[in-house]
Amino acid sequence: MRLHVRAKTGTRVEETAALCDHVEEVIRRTIPAKELESIVDNVGLPTSGINVSYNNGGTIGPFDAEILISLNRENHHATESYIRKLRHDLNLAFPGVSFFFQPADIVSQVLNFGLPSPIDIQIVGRDQVANYHITNEIADQLRHIPGAVDVHVQQMFDLPSLQVKTDRTKVQEVGFTQRDVASSLLIALSGSFQTAPSFYLNPDNGVSYQVAAQVPQYHLDSLQTLAGIPVTGPSGAGPQLLGNLASISRSTEQAVVSHYNVQPVIDVYGDVQGRDLGGVAKSFAGIVHAAEKKLPRGSSIIVRGQVETMRSSFLGLGFGLLFAIALVYLLIVMNFQSWSDPFIIITALPGALCGIVWMLFLTRTTLNVPSLMGAVMSIGVATSNSILVVTFAKERLAETQNPFTAALDAGYIRLRPVVMTALAMIIGMVPMALGLGEGGEQNAPLGRAVIGGLLFATVATLFFVPVVFCMIRTRGDAETTGPAATETAKTT
Repeated sequence: MRLHVRAKTGTRVEETAALCDHVEEVIRRTIPAKELESIVDNVGLPTSGINVSYNNGGTIGPFDAEILISLNRENHHATESYIRKLRHDLNLAFPGVSFFFQPADIVSQVLNFGLPSPIDIQIVGRDQVANYHITNEIADQLRHIPGAVDVHVQQMFDLPSLQVKTDRTKVQEVGFTQRDVASSLLIALSGSFQTAPSFYLNPDNGVSYQVAAQVPQYHLDSLQTLAGIPVTGPSGAGPQLLGNLASISRSTEQAVVSHYNVQPVIDVYGDVQGRDLGGVAKSFAGIVHAAEKKLPRGSSIIVRGQVETMRSSFLGLGFGLLFAIALVYLLIVMNFQSWSDPFIIITALPGALCGIVWMLFLTRTTLNVPSLMGAVMSIGVATSNSILVVTFAKERLAETQNPFTAALDAGYIRLRPVVMTALAMIIGMVPMALGLGEGGEQNAPLGRAVIGGLLFATVATLFFVPVVFCMIRTRGDAETTGPAATETAKTT
């Protein structure tokens, strides 16, 4: 599990670390010790810029933290149940702190395309202030949608800041420049190593140490002490106090500025719980459509994340499923040199589709990419069994010249091969359908779809396909023998 903790904007990293300790206490009370393997806290931003480039956790400052929770590989309860309980307990225990879970497995991260949540409603435009108000309205409405959880606005606009406005006239009068003021302030607050790196070589061990001058942070506890920072410049000019050359005021600003395709964006992230992603996406479609009418000129709304992937995947797999049925039908037509026999064969496929829907409904499994892949697999096996029955029925029809007897013999004699083929596939899919093993919940929909489709398809193959064969063949024989009998009667 990957839990993100966001304290009030402007919280120091030490206070965020202390908050994580209290959060860990709640986690340890919720998850038994025998099921918990490890807890790792990542507080604040990483020190390296490379890590920031590859970070998809949504961490934007020292008030953010990421808690990675690892469960034992064996003998632990469902991960989703713990996530549901932690969502409830943490929000009650820590009011004013935002908690949201992020994808911890590689499959969800890939489907999200690097985003920290499956739902991303993104407002693109230059008017950040107006877009931010509309974003908050969308987030408030999204929180009332059943199944939508962890809804939050990624960008924060209330980061406390101090504005230092330099009086350039006074600075020039004392012989300084704007650069001198900025460098002195940077050295006092961040250390001299950024502007003038210096090293000390220890002669005893031969190790070079960084040497930096910086005002202790605990001394900068008011605006008066900040105004008392000395400003130095050229050797001919004496030092001055910052308060004599600049005015200091409090304000707020954006904690992070995000861009996508060069354009500045504001993101509303969200997750789902107890409901399928497609249902939640359908519910907030109206909210997005209404918000588009309020956007300032030049702004637009884009829905990204796993919602975008889901729509494109469903569209592709839907066409793929229909194309698979049509391709199978045409291949059988080429093999049988007939249009009616392939039609009889594919009459088992509606039973397979019904079985898939019923199995997903009974197991409370959503229709997703793995279940659609299982549907394609079950259609292939169902078609194979149906071909076995129809081929044998055609052979018996050539011998007996009786469609009813041929259909009855096909269903009776081919019972064992069809059942054995279906059972072999079903039994092989049972462990996958139960979700056993680490990460088994991801592939469970595939196994359940295959099992449900083959159960219904086998019944349809053994009972429904022979009936259709008998009806079509009987009607075809009647149409063939009818004109001949009429001509014989006229001749007589």
